[in-house]
Amino acid sequence: MIGILALVFAGLAALLHVYIFVLESVRWTQPKTWKVFGIADQRAADITKPLAYNQGFYNLFLAIGAAIGIVLWIANGTGDVAGRTLLIFSLGSMLAAALVLVTSGSKYLRPAAIQGTLPLIGLVLAIFA
Repeated sequence: MIGILALVFAGLAALLHVYIFVLESVRWTQPKTWKVFGIADQRAADITKPLAYNQGFYNLFLAIGAAIGIVLWIANGTGDVAGRTLLIFSLGSMLAAALVLVTSGSKYLRPAAIQGTLPLIGLVLAIFA
């Protein structure tokens, strides 16, 4: 049961990071998106677009790592070293990124909590599964 919960939370974390990818790399210059990230205006969104584009792909790569880990875990069981390792690494990296975000200032506490909660739960469950 713990393994199933680990996979569910890992899957949710991966989906969240794909969504963040879409916001940062695809929709960054749309007003609804740059307002979410606290970007002041269209000019600022245009200036920061290359940075956001790059950052979005980091989120996508973490999501892909988690997804591959999930697939390997499901295909080979909880004893699969490759799937478990990849899943724990990907979730740990997602969590570490959220912790780095916290160091950017107190206004980033909420976004860091959103970004880091699902990976934290999935990571703990995956370790104990």
